[in-house]
Amino acid sequence: MSLPLTVLIPCKDERLNIRPCIESAMTIADEVLVADSGSTDGTLEIVRSLGCRVIEREYRTSGDFKNWAIPQASHEWVLLIDADERVPEKLAGEIKQLLRTEPKHDGYWIYRDNHFMGHRVYHCGWNHDKVLRLFRRDQAQYEGPSDHGEVQIASGNVGFLKEHFLHYTYWDYDQLFRKFHRYTTLQARQWHDQGKPASSVRMFVNPFYRFFKSYVLQLGFLDGRIGLQISLMAGFYSFTKQARLWALHHAQQQPDPEAALAATRDADADVRRAA
Repeated sequence: MSLPLTVLIPCKDERLNIRPCIESAMTIADEVLVADSGSTDGTLEIVRSLGCRVIEREYRTSGDFKNWAIPQASHEWVLLIDADERVPEKLAGEIKQLLRTEPKHDGYWIYRDNHFMGHRVYHCGWNHDKVLRLFRRDQAQYEGPSDHGEVQIASGNVGFLKEHFLHYTYWDYDQLFRKFHRYTTLQARQWHDQGKPASSVRMFVNPFYRFFKSYVLQLGFLDGRIGLQISLMAGFYSFTKQARLWALHHAQQQPDPEAALAATRDADADVRRAA
């Protein structure tokens, strides 16, 4: 008899992703638990039509949200997947086989086959991408402030699955820049709160190194124009984090002439009343 499995899907406004994600999860799930953080685009109507259990709460950071959701899984074993990921048939089969006996580990890393604008990415470092997503519910805890924090397994007993997720990262630049804004802003604020100073050297050097690493050292040029775009965005991402940190330390606040005028009027009014 197989151990029961909860598939946990955190999401917000994923109307174009949520149905295929859930349908792929249903091939192995005894429970599909969707943790929503304020969808307004029809996502929840699709989720409920598919018979999933729904929990809702505001989003602060990825780790904070997942730490709230994981303990609400009904079953000991949890597979956490994002809405832009899919569970292909071979991965589903491997997980089913694993849960037919007592697993040797308390958590499992799963590699991802990443896609950009619908195209499979074979290099740029994306080919080594892995996430720790299958775990015992009571052993798992996301740690660290990053929006890309990884789950930690209390026992430290982790293994690897052979089969891969399918991961559809961005279908257009609007999606990319929305996440780009959130991630770079969050990282800069975390550095600022930790007292990390802004550095002109890092602002200049890091983007070039990040591009060179992705495009040359990690063979991004073999992915053609897709690899070029990914590598350039990696460099720009590195620059933007440093630039936002500089702005938090040194940028001057734009004057508000209307507020200043209102303050002057209030002061004049106080003088007239006092007279």
